[in-house]
Order: sequence, then C-alpha cells, then structure tokens
Amino acid sequence: MRYLGLDLGSKTLGMALSDASGLIASPYQVIRHNENYEQLLSEVKRVVEEKNVQEIVLGLPKNMNNTIGEKGNLSLLFKSQLEDLLKIPVHLQDERLTTVEAQNILLKQDASRKKRKQVIDEVAATIILQSYLDRKGN
Repeated sequence: MRYLGLDLGSKTLGMALSDASGLIASPYQVIRHNENYEQLLSEVKRVVEEKNVQEIVLGLPKNMNNTIGEKGNLSLLFKSQLEDLLKIPVHLQDERLTTVEAQNILLKQDASRKKRKQVIDEVAATIILQSYLDRKGN
C-alpha cells in the first residue's frame, strides 16, 4: 500500500511517498501554494492518481501543551477537503518538532542554508510519514 505524507505550511506543501509496501518514506517534492488551496488540492489529486496512493498522512501541528491552534485548524480543514475530493483515508500525525528534526538532519548532512530552505518541507513530510508508518507497525 502506498502512502503520501504531507506537511502543510503557510506557503508550501512538503510531500513524501512511501514505497509500494508502505515501509519506507522518502522525500518527494515541495509545492508552493501561497494559500491557493484549490490549486493545491488539484496538485495533490494529480500526485495521488499518478503514484497510485491509497492513503494520506497529514501532519497536524499542535501546541506544546497538546492544544490545537490556528495552523492545526487549517490542517483539519485541509484534511476534510482532501477526503471529500479524493475519497481515500486521510490520517493525522502529530508533527510537533518535525521541522526541528528535519533541520538537524540537514545540518548533519552539511547542507547549505539555501539547500536546507529548498528541501526542509519535504524532509519534514518524510519524518511525518515515517513516524506514522513506524507507529502503525508496518
């Protein structure tokens, strides 16, 4: 089963894909959206169809005290829109500190500041997806 991992930011959407067996997540791409969610939904639909994705894992940003703020509510709305459009399951995965973890990974790889900025969202999406796959026990 193939999964698509998503990290929804205010200007970008990081994407990661699992392998066909649903074991390993890999970075896929970043889409710049500038809050044009209609276009963003159609891009996700294209990827889902092109890559034969059966389920989506969407990062849910929570506050450190486990409450859901404005960005979390945006993710919940986006989840609903994805489910309505695609008719496939969309799972939420706590994404607290994934960007920090992604930044640390890229720093250890000695990636330049410019390179880190270009790939941080897809690395965060990969962490979100891999965390879900590991938790699910695939």
